[in-house]
Amino acid sequence: MVDPARALPGHETPTFAVPTTHAVLGTPLQPPFPKGMETAYLALGCFWGAERSFWELPGVYTTASGYQGGYTPNPTYEEVCTGRTGHAETVMVVFDPARVSYEEILRHYFEAHDPTQGMRQGADTGTQYRSVIFTTSPAQKRIAEELRDTYTAALNEQGYGPVTTEIAPAGPFYYAEGYHQQYLHKNPDGYCELEGTGVSCPIGLGVPAVSGGADTEEALPASEEEWRQRLAPDQYAVLRQAATEPPFTGKYVDVDDDGVYRCAACGNELFDSETKFYSTCGWPSFTQALPGAVEYREDRSHGMVRTEVRCARCHSHLGHVFDDGPREAGGQRYCMNSIALNLVER
Repeated sequence: MVDPARALPGHETPTFAVPTTHAVLGTPLQPPFPKGMETAYLALGCFWGAERSFWELPGVYTTASGYQGGYTPNPTYEEVCTGRTGHAETVMVVFDPARVSYEEILRHYFEAHDPTQGMRQGADTGTQYRSVIFTTSPAQKRIAEELRDTYTAALNEQGYGPVTTEIAPAGPFYYAEGYHQQYLHKNPDGYCELEGTGVSCPIGLGVPAVSGGADTEEALPASEEEWRQRLAPDQYAVLRQAATEPPFTGKYVDVDDDGVYRCAACGNELFDSETKFYSTCGWPSFTQALPGAVEYREDRSHGMVRTEVRCARCHSHLGHVFDDGPREAGGQRYCMNSIALNLVER
């Protein structure tokens, strides 16, 4: 890092204009934002690919590329690239916490890049490409520290070195030039060096859980090792490692019994049997989840872009949701793994 005394002096005011509207989402790029929104500031390498990965997440209101964590006020891109501003290329993520949690935002953050690379990300080298979480509250700081420690353990199991992600209080966020905003939307074939490790980031460990469907008294495991001990190997593979059971093998594919389907990992109520239908896909399918019972994340595995469904209480993997369900019931098909569910009959 540059010594503060050697940092570039910067500018009293911005030297360029910033767009007012998000080119993809159509929402404001600058505050004020709607009441109830929360903001995350995340540095994970080149902000071109990083910003795109967040504006695609359900529950995100707006995103912007900028500079943060350094000494130089109102820097330009050229100044940041000298390494003499102390800033990291950072993405501002404004999100609705009623739809996506800060914990889920950080899970996506850790999985989207390699947080063990220090002052670089892939071929991009320099302090501006370091991994940093800039927090805005004590709650954000606590969640970031706990999730970093959890992900460190998961990466260590796969042979990776220590996580180098910094966690620091958020200082001023300086918007980047207009051509950087939503860059990969404007330049679909543009440069993107961002690449994750392929290691899943477990969430729901040591952080207060949210029960979406109905309250359950069953305590959540305090570590991933405790999950391994609680669940059978095939359950663990699906629920905690996002594996998929083979089609037409699950016990609930053809079941029509009346009741409520609960999460097999934590007991949270997820689906009412009245919303179950036969879809010919080979997995139990539902037209909707119980209110607040599940959460969603973008899944780009296996060369596809899908919406993953997880339990809102323990954050375990359940399956995916698609837009090819019965039109008269809303058009959605929640395609779930039988092994992730327990049916409690009425």
